[in-house]
Amino acid sequence: MTKSEQATELFKNGYSCSQAVLLAFAEELNLDRETAAKIASSFGGGMGRLREVCGAFSGLLMAAGLKFGPSDPKDVTAKTAHYALVQKLAARFKEENGSIICRELLQLSGPQTPQPQPRTAQYYKKRPCQKMIACAARLMEQLLNPQEQGKGV
Repeated sequence: MTKSEQATELFKNGYSCSQAVLLAFAEELNLDRETAAKIASSFGGGMGRLREVCGAFSGLLMAAGLKFGPSDPKDVTAKTAHYALVQKLAARFKEENGSIICRELLQLSGPQTPQPQPRTAQYYKKRPCQKMIACAARLMEQLLNPQEQGKGV
């Protein structure tokens, strides 16, 4: 099973978009599942259903940061390189999906109530979230295995 498929299954099992992406890579990132789920929990629904940055994209950035991000606040070279990676990932995500903004991807006007919607067949049918989750997981997979995926990000 690919990471895209794993992330999509996690979403279908009730995890938010951000949790699904980060959880799919928890083992590679040396994160236990509970910690990964908690770290990503605030970012679903475009950050707590505010419909801002897409949760799947946020999950991708969390995974990329954990794997490739700098930890030394004075290492400007590493920060610059990492921010360049973030911008490249954003460009790729936008190229495939049209935006990194949740409300634009879902064609919504703005923030919603904090209450998550029930996960029904209708919910999954009307939401393009699975496509975004698969895209984010595939981009992270390409970062981890550029040769295997045919090209890096």
